[in-house]
Amino acid sequence: QVQLVESGGGLVQPGGSLRLSCAASGNIFSINVMGWYRQAPGKQRELVASITNGGNTNYADYVKGRFTISRENAKNTVYLQMNSLKPEDTAVYYCNAHRVVGATSFRAGPNYWGQGTQVTVSS
Repeated sequence: QVQLVESGGGLVQPGGSLRLSCAASGNIFSINVMGWYRQAPGKQRELVASITNGGNTNYADYVKGRFTISRENAKNTVYLQMNSLKPEDTAVYYCNAHRVVGATSFRAGPNYWGQGTQVTVSS
């Protein structure tokens, strides 16, 4: 099993910044991708950004140039630096971890989720 513990959410004004953290523990060798999803009220959960063990990153188009995902391998922790926040960024942000295999990045094993942290962007 893998446990994910999030921190860093809160209330921020438009144009402000927040940094989310997600620390993984347990059987960390069973995962090789970590990332962040978000879900706004009445909306589907959507990918924000992800990062592989090798440091390859993927971003949703709507956060490119504003958000940065990074990894601190020694602590099994990923971060999401969010700058230039907009009201439409308001959502519950969930840390995610899983394992992918093969040329098509097929997901193997369970999908692990953090508890979610609320990000509210409002004046």
